[in-house]
Amino acid sequence: MPSTALRPEIQRFTDELIDKMLAGPKPVDLVTALSLPLPSLMICALLGVPYDDHDFFQENASFATRSDKTAEDDRRANEALGGYLAALLQAKMENPGDDVLSDFAARIKDGDLTLPEATLLSMILLIAGHETSANMITLGTALLLENPEQPARLREIDDTKAVAGAVEEILRYLTVAQFGQRRIAKEDFEFEGVRIEAGDGIVVPLPAGNWDPTAFPEPEKLDLDRKASHHHAFGWGIHQCLGQQLARIELQVVCGTLYRRIPTLRLAVDREELAFRPADSLAFGIMELPVTW
Repeated sequence: MPSTALRPEIQRFTDELIDKMLAGPKPVDLVTALSLPLPSLMICALLGVPYDDHDFFQENASFATRSDKTAEDDRRANEALGGYLAALLQAKMENPGDDVLSDFAARIKDGDLTLPEATLLSMILLIAGHETSANMITLGTALLLENPEQPARLREIDDTKAVAGAVEEILRYLTVAQFGQRRIAKEDFEFEGVRIEAGDGIVVPLPAGNWDPTAFPEPEKLDLDRKASHHHAFGWGIHQCLGQQLARIELQVVCGTLYRRIPTLRLAVDREELAFRPADSLAFGIMELPVTW
């Protein structure tokens, strides 16, 4: 199914979650009210995972991106989530549905995949399908609310292409994957005027490319009208995020809906009070985002 075909479903989930926010008490934590439920609902629908189990899989999946976990935490979470998904796959071998796990189950029966292989693939898709998107929605909202003219700009945009362009700039500016590939030079060479000696350690972080002034003039400036689609937030070349189009549409729908539905949305605490994930976490993010209106 093309990612664009999912937009109506994403819009429906977004509106329902915002309806609940508006009907409840203030302030509200945007992470638990919108940022985490939206991508979780979508990846559950695609994979065929019951959303009623979201507390279980969100808790265990979170260890994949946390830097403060112990080896025992990691082992326990992997065993719990792996066992859960393996049982789901076995159930879908008997009663398949119209979802990704059912496709995996059919491949197991055909001998194209083993159960451990399908379980690992399912874990990767489930974790990647909601953790990073949830962090991006939260970070993007915090960034925009710190710059009140930006939500106002989004409210004025009645053009999905323009909103999509604004989302690309937010992705460039924030880059939720704050890590880089580490390599050791095997021989001397020069790259872009920089001399690299054999044995030198090299780190290629995604955020650095997205703040390269030769590619993005005044990179420290958030400019929602910037042409920023050549950013590296989802990787580059053959090594790109498999779910990037789904993540893009989720962000586009949130940016095109949240500030229109709640025009007075604002942070309920000072920025200094926000708890960010540890700097060495796999995914950059905010633990809680209290908002009010």
